[in-house]
Amino acid sequence: MDAILEMRGITKTFPGVNALDNVNLVVRTGEIHAVVGENGAGKSTLMKVLSGVYPSGSYSGEIHYQGQPRHFANIADSEKVGIIIIHQELALVPLLSIAENIFLGNEPAKNGIIDWYEAFARTRALLAKVGLKESPTTLITNLGVGKQQMVEIAKALSKEVKLLILDEPTASLNENDSDALLALLLDLKAHGISSILISHKLNEIAKVADSITVLRDGATVETMDCRSAAASEDRIIRHMVGREMADRYPKRTPQIGETVFEVRDWRVHHALHADREQIKGVNLHVKRGEIVGIAGLMGSGRTELAMSVFGRSYGQRISGKVFMHGHEVDVRTVEKAIGHGIAYVTEDRKGLGLILDDEIRRNVTLANLGAVSKATVISDGEEHKVATEYRRALNIRSSGVQQHVVNLSGGNQQKVVLAKWLFSKPELLILDEPTRGIDVGAKYEIYTIIDELASQGKGILMISSEMPELLGMCDRIYVMNEGRFVAEFARRDATQERIMRAIVNTGETILEAAHG
Repeated sequence: MDAILEMRGITKTFPGVNALDNVNLVVRTGEIHAVVGENGAGKSTLMKVLSGVYPSGSYSGEIHYQGQPRHFANIADSEKVGIIIIHQELALVPLLSIAENIFLGNEPAKNGIIDWYEAFARTRALLAKVGLKESPTTLITNLGVGKQQMVEIAKALSKEVKLLILDEPTASLNENDSDALLALLLDLKAHGISSILISHKLNEIAKVADSITVLRDGATVETMDCRSAAASEDRIIRHMVGREMADRYPKRTPQIGETVFEVRDWRVHHALHADREQIKGVNLHVKRGEIVGIAGLMGSGRTELAMSVFGRSYGQRISGKVFMHGHEVDVRTVEKAIGHGIAYVTEDRKGLGLILDDEIRRNVTLANLGAVSKATVISDGEEHKVATEYRRALNIRSSGVQQHVVNLSGGNQQKVVLAKWLFSKPELLILDEPTRGIDVGAKYEIYTIIDELASQGKGILMISSEMPELLGMCDRIYVMNEGRFVAEFARRDATQERIMRAIVNTGETILEAAHG
């Protein structure tokens, strides 16, 4: 099979950092080629070189596409020849329609006037190709993330894509939407379209990839041909992290004490629709040194529960009681929740957890500015000292605490969020999808930090959509469905099968089974 793309000896440097070091990548025509590696391994940088985000001349090495040497000055140059990149953060305009987004900047026109009849007709045909039945006039803001991904691919098809690059396309999708997207990639492959798939989800890569290239520290480690024999996850991980990872989760002996945090009969109504009850009489507790998980499908109410407890930052008509160390506390504002020792690490670290265009040191101290201030004036020296201590303690890989957070890998960004909340000196740490979009090596580091916090006597409440993560980390697991807890399992009793059975059955039946 002929190669549609060859990248030879690609080297890209930034001040003080060698981001890519003599990287080679060959993608065959009509194949799905996965590119994997830890955060910071160079995957996204390589794709930016390919797509012209980093223009020819800003790197060394050669790009050969469709048998010809190419020198892309910008994204428009690469798109002209059919190379389309879809980033993890979707580039759609929420308040424009599907049709307007698909043809934005490339509108079909007659005599300088947009031909909406043609735009809508072509949009309907493109949506049919990606399995969507929505009207071309539907606003993007009214679509779920999974369907927005499909619109991005429809947009790529409108540009006659020949090589489609997808950067973590399923990171924010539920299982059904992920399966639909992977099925679409296989269909595009059947029609001769090549794809480069960047993903941390090795099980998804195993389903669709014809080849896998592993990057580590900006260099090519190995390319595996999966057409004749599938590559094992252990082999991929070994090449990604440069070591064996027989144990995905650190070993620990729990030292569980008295109850730190308790919620009784917690009820929350929808933030916009006050007549819709989303959290329906939840009771939970977390003890000192205990890691408690919350399992459930997307939409079950896990994040809404966490945010409503954390200073009522979600919902309305909230009722119920919160206790810290057996005493009822007032958590009606975020400031009050923090004051009572509650911290919340959001699932959306880029949108809600960090100020991306600011330095590490300013992000670390955000939740406890009083501790680095004198007479309401922030001390730069104290702020630098605190951030340096947390950078060292959490092993945040950066050039220094002055580095802007936007330039860190996902795993290191997550460590900055953790540092911010640890500096607030919490008794209870709520972790919402703490390893989303993070590679296996960085995950292990995050798990180690969580275990260390539990050993210090912190209470940990952990929300995760990854069942193995909950089973590997938690001492006890609540199962949530439609705003209620429908089961509770001790670590020794919890299995994926029992948790899924709890989700799909009725609450009364499950609770009896769990405690029987």
